[in-house]
Amino acid sequence: MAEIKKMHALIDKYQLKGHIRWIAAQTDRYRNGELYRFIADTKGAFVQPALYEAFGLTVIEAMNCGLPTFATSQGGPAEIIVDWISGFHIDPNNGDESSNKIADFFERCKGDSRYWNRVSLAGLKRINECYTWKIYANKVLNMGLAYGFWRQLNKEQKQSKQRYIDVFYNLQFRKLAKNSTIPGEERKAEPAQAPTPAPAEKERKPAPKPEARVSAPPASEQRKKPEARHVFNEI
Repeated sequence: MAEIKKMHALIDKYQLKGHIRWIAAQTDRYRNGELYRFIADTKGAFVQPALYEAFGLTVIEAMNCGLPTFATSQGGPAEIIVDWISGFHIDPNNGDESSNKIADFFERCKGDSRYWNRVSLAGLKRINECYTWKIYANKVLNMGLAYGFWRQLNKEQKQSKQRYIDVFYNLQFRKLAKNSTIPGEERKAEPAQAPTPAPAEKERKPAPKPEARVSAPPASEQRKKPEARHVFNEI
């Protein structure tokens, strides 16, 4: 409420009554469309300064009526609008930047009467290329047909498909998943393994030298050993 009162005070201060109009929530879609077209007939613009917009149906409605549109850059409008071509993104948290962007647009329209028409036609083209009911219905039908096709496959085909997915996962994505780092978690480095020492070569012992053998002399030449004699001293 404080922001609304502030805006009304600025309107009174700069005498902008009749130039700015707050559009409340509309439940009558026919009246809503007429409001967009009325503003477009006066060469105005539609501003949607929400802090966040999940999709942006009002943005599509305004662009489909040929209104140059300024919409929040947070959420769906960031995808719907091509900035500076089919509309304009504004930052709801930066009022000065957003207001300067809107003022620059009207200053440029004042100097170039065809600029408003170029932005208006670019917005219509964007909606007709991406956000019509026909395009939406075709996408839904195609998704349904693809889902129904896979449901009609027999058991053997399903098993083949699953095997193909498993092989593709193991060859391509499993390795990538192991190497990827989860945000907020540091990947623990694996301890480096000490290199395995090469097996030491066994020391080679030198081959024993051949011993010289002396043959014993013949028995005839062998000397007889003297017989041992015991000598007893007489006491």
